[in-house]
Amino acid sequence: MPRTDKPQPPRWSPLAAALRAPVDGVTWRALGYVVVGAVLGVLAISYLYLAVISSVVLAVTLVGIPLAAGYVALAREWGRLYRWLARTLLRIDVSEPDGFRRRQGALATIGGALSDRVGWRALAFLLLNSVVAVCGGYLALMLVAVAAVAVLSPLIWWIGDPINTDSEGVAHHSFVQFGDFYFDSAAKLLLLAAGGALVLFFVAPWPIRGVAALGGILTRWLLGSSPADARVRQLERSRSGAVEDAAATLRRVERDLHDGTQARLVTIGMTLGRAQEKLDAGEDAGELVAVAHATTKDSIRELRDLVRGIHPPALDLGLGPALETLTARNVIPTQLSVHMTGRPSPGVETIAYFCVAELLTNVGRHSGATTCRVEVDGDDRWLRLAVHDDGRGGAETGAGSGLAGLTSRVETVDGSLTVHSPAGGPTTVTVDLPTEGVR
Repeated sequence: MPRTDKPQPPRWSPLAAALRAPVDGVTWRALGYVVVGAVLGVLAISYLYLAVISSVVLAVTLVGIPLAAGYVALAREWGRLYRWLARTLLRIDVSEPDGFRRRQGALATIGGALSDRVGWRALAFLLLNSVVAVCGGYLALMLVAVAAVAVLSPLIWWIGDPINTDSEGVAHHSFVQFGDFYFDSAAKLLLLAAGGALVLFFVAPWPIRGVAALGGILTRWLLGSSPADARVRQLERSRSGAVEDAAATLRRVERDLHDGTQARLVTIGMTLGRAQEKLDAGEDAGELVAVAHATTKDSIRELRDLVRGIHPPALDLGLGPALETLTARNVIPTQLSVHMTGRPSPGVETIAYFCVAELLTNVGRHSGATTCRVEVDGDDRWLRLAVHDDGRGGAETGAGSGLAGLTSRVETVDGSLTVHSPAGGPTTVTVDLPTEGVR
């Protein structure tokens, strides 16, 4: 059910793309990447050869083990270099992998380096990319060089005055031939130059782009953070958000109990003590008992509000009825539409309820809206909440906004929150939650 609406890049027809290729910045950046990659590929092959030979030969002396660990650790720096090249020349945003965590003790550090998945993936990248960069880059650059020589062939023929002798001893004013066919006249060389220009400007860009694109794919695949690493980081953020949210809730409950309910209970105790003293003295204590009774009612009401802030009692009937009560009390006229085929887990229901409550509060405080609409759709896997308003727009999820806190809460169960709020409105905030919580 989650969706992401991304702007689509402009589409060029194949003919338009071919005509743009010679002047397109993508082609020139790809050419730079291929040239630099070919040079680095040769160095990388030397690095791999030295790593294997020195580690294997010196393994019998135990020196090869820490040496191999050093090569694996140093491969991270190769990865950092190639990620920089991909960002600079290919405009590819490659996520940074987790940093190497040093351990206490030399043996532990060596063991950590030898088991470093990021380092081994970088070594695998060097091996595969070296083949692509050296072989593919060589072929692509040779095509460019041959085409460039063909384009310059009339000038070379005119200035150099080359002579080529065939097998029968016949001299030809030519330096280019295909079999027994010699380019020995201006007309033939102009035809050759035209063919070379066609290849140079409209054919050669595509092999170059292909080699660069393959290098970019390998960079993303082996040098970026793996799906497992990204998942671990996301779970760590979610866990941190859940812990902070729970701690904030506990602090709020403790503060409300200490400053509110506890103070009232103390007051009740003191009032009843004074009433007991009056009764012992034979005086009328009705007024003090009435005060204690009223204070008791206020304390019960505060406790109910406190419990409602932890788990709204309205959710006992389900999310739909709870949202009906919530929207009916909203200060802005609000329409509610609920379509659910099942009931989410209690934790997800609680998050969904508080998300809608917070979003409606934000609409009332900041949007200047006159109408609001809440839509709830759910199936056996996903629950989607959408809050629409006709306000002024401009809502953001950056740090410091209430939406940032909602995003953290939603991410604790692997959910997502998206905001579409152009200046001038309207605003739509969409929350997607898995019905069973963390998956």
